[in-house]
Amino acid sequence: MCGIFGIIAKPEAGLDRAFTEGVMRELFVLSESRGKESSGIAVRDAVGRTIHVTKDDVPATDLIRSAAYRSFLEQALAPSFANGQQELALIAHSRLVTNGSQEHNFNNQPVIKDGIVMIHNGIVTNVDALWAKYAGRIERKYEVDTEVLAALFRLFLKEGKGPVEAVRAVFAEMEGAASVAILFEDAAQVLLASNTGSFYTLTDPKGSLVFASEAYILRTFRDKEGMKARYGGLEATWLAPFTGKLIDLVSFTVTDFGLKESSAGAAPAFTEPFRIMDHSQGGKASAPAIATSDEGRLRRLIEFPEEVMRTIRRCSKCLLPETFPYISYDGKGVCNYCHSYKPKGLKVDKRPQFEEVLKKYRRNDGKQDCIVAFSGGRDSSYGLHLLVKEFGMTPLTFTYDWGLVTDLARRNIARMTGKLGVENILVSADIRMKRRNVRLNMEAWLKQPRLGMIPLFMAGDKHFFVHVNNIRRQTGIHCDIWMENKLENTDFKAGFAGIRPNFDKERIDKQTTLAKLQMPLYYLRNFAANPGYLNASLPDTYSAFKAYYTEPRDVYLLLFDYIPWNEETLDRTLKDEYNWEISPDTTSTWRIGDGTAAFYNYVYGLVAGFTEFDTFRSNQIREGMITREEGLAHVLRENRPRFESMLWYFETIGVDMERALKAINAIPRLYRKPVVA
Repeated sequence: MCGIFGIIAKPEAGLDRAFTEGVMRELFVLSESRGKESSGIAVRDAVGRTIHVTKDDVPATDLIRSAAYRSFLEQALAPSFANGQQELALIAHSRLVTNGSQEHNFNNQPVIKDGIVMIHNGIVTNVDALWAKYAGRIERKYEVDTEVLAALFRLFLKEGKGPVEAVRAVFAEMEGAASVAILFEDAAQVLLASNTGSFYTLTDPKGSLVFASEAYILRTFRDKEGMKARYGGLEATWLAPFTGKLIDLVSFTVTDFGLKESSAGAAPAFTEPFRIMDHSQGGKASAPAIATSDEGRLRRLIEFPEEVMRTIRRCSKCLLPETFPYISYDGKGVCNYCHSYKPKGLKVDKRPQFEEVLKKYRRNDGKQDCIVAFSGGRDSSYGLHLLVKEFGMTPLTFTYDWGLVTDLARRNIARMTGKLGVENILVSADIRMKRRNVRLNMEAWLKQPRLGMIPLFMAGDKHFFVHVNNIRRQTGIHCDIWMENKLENTDFKAGFAGIRPNFDKERIDKQTTLAKLQMPLYYLRNFAANPGYLNASLPDTYSAFKAYYTEPRDVYLLLFDYIPWNEETLDRTLKDEYNWEISPDTTSTWRIGDGTAAFYNYVYGLVAGFTEFDTFRSNQIREGMITREEGLAHVLRENRPRFESMLWYFETIGVDMERALKAINAIPRLYRKPVVA
């Protein structure tokens, strides 16, 4: 989930201070793509016998430009280079916030705990259970999940385990994903370990080792001017899933080990304890939580037109109501969407054909052979399970976090990648900017709410397609597998913007040339009528439109074109095998990783009497997967407002929920309210 990197060198490596600072600067900048919400670094100073740490809730590029960082370098590096280079070890982190607010600096990384300085990429999904299990033996002080890993590591060292055995015990206890780099106050060693394979190293013959979260980061770093002389031509070595390295700082010996092996590891290289000095300036206070009384007032504003959804005229075959854009019914009450629907054969098992396709790409050397677009949603999670467990592929997963991916989705990503031993490349947007853009457009929309403008709030995630193509070029992996589910087609969102449905499209993301012209014209008309849309988000919105409609998508496979999609099998597998988490405010496992979904489905349900669940279940009915009666029962449950998720959404984008709900509730309905006798 985050970017971690470091450099380790023996005294004879011949580094100088300027070169070392250049290494740090280049790797900080390159690693920032994986998280921009906070950053930090730890440097082991063997001369001053101190591990120096600094961190702040700012992007890495801001940190390294600060006066505080320059002061930190003077204190942390100067002793090691005063009389030629001494042994050197530094680890650093560019964070995407998951557990623990970055506004409290103790949650930022490197995390200092019990004489351990640790950086961690990933999420521990059983963190609360671990604190409870070891209560009385380890003490919790912070929110960040990394703390429990450091506390357990120290506990196991105290019990007599060596560093390799201790880290194996930590990984045996934890659930989720973790790639960690560890400095000890009392041992001249550095430990790297990962259960996902999110580590790559460069080792030069002169005696320095550089590591980072991605092969592309290291290759780019290696080829930078100033770095070529030492690292040019070296290959980035992959630290495979469930493996680690222990580097001795005195002898500079590197011991490789497996996390699931039982053989004895290297002994600890104990020293007199170093002191750990935190130079950080401290964090800001977090915003106060919403009071219970305020939450109750907000809950009372939520409206749910259940009786409308029960009684509104619907297609006699599917569930689409009379408020659906461009709908019409024949004499038997069957809608034009049903008449135009072409069965997708989603119940037909085509595994043999899929296996033949995969044979072209499958590798036998353990290296990654396909890229999987991984949102952490149910379809991508189940598809990843199938690729690894049934088809024997070695995927590289990719996630684009644009600021409204839910914490639940992040945890499910960690559960899947950690259990399956799969690397996840996360590209983090400028999350503050993305959320600001949503806020600006939300404020404009609330002045003149239009259903057709709702997709504007999701424009920020469309750069996904640019990044996945970049990763394909960076890795050289040519097999792209997507878990697109054709049952999820939601033409009504564009329909409310005046775009007629395209019944002949092969993929749900395809639009006709006419539609690609009509959509921006609709937006432009609304921008002219509502100047609030003419705000700082426009460049991002334009580039999102360009990415969605022009970025090539010609080389990917659709897994569910070959594998039958069965909701019961999917949900059971994820729950039973991965302890996959569902949202407490809905009965559905769909759309729980998308922070915007609860908001827009509330608006559609309130104003039009249906949500995207009506379209999903209607497509299932047409495919013969469920009956109409089953579908209706589903949507009456699934269309209920998701208060907790909406509260998170409005808090996250910084919009007053009470004011927003009042504006939404005042939108004229597209249906007649039932007459109460």
